[in-house]
Amino acid sequence: MVAFAQLHAQNHKITELSNVFLYLVRDRSMCDTDVTCDVFFDLTNRVKEHMELVDREICGQLISHPDRSVKNTANRFLSGSTEIKRIFNAYVKQWCSQKRRSLTIDDHPSFLQDTEQMFALVMDRIQRETEHLYPLIRKLEGDDKQVA
Repeated sequence: MVAFAQLHAQNHKITELSNVFLYLVRDRSMCDTDVTCDVFFDLTNRVKEHMELVDREICGQLISHPDRSVKNTANRFLSGSTEIKRIFNAYVKQWCSQKRRSLTIDDHPSFLQDTEQMFALVMDRIQRETEHLYPLIRKLEGDDKQVA
């Protein structure tokens, strides 16, 4: 399994970048700067990497657990992950040009609203991982250690 220190470090960096990005984009003139675009692309890459890691390393392991409630938890997280990825990809497609590595904002109020909603969704996911998924893994790893 993945080390919790790595997951927490990823969550911390995503939270930090999200806060910085949301602060920067409130001012329309900041949206076209290289710094804002760098933060955006770093943030979106980290979100994708983190979700893939959680899906592959944690949910992938939990889905094969004999306890049905553990499997159900993994299935709920995988289902939620699929939906977040779909929404996230649509958000990225709408508001940025990956080829030019820039944001493409023609309606700043809509962009700001979508951005706040998107990253609230990501932060909610991270909170649910921290409050539900990680404790479950710790519990299962503790059970495994007690059996050994």
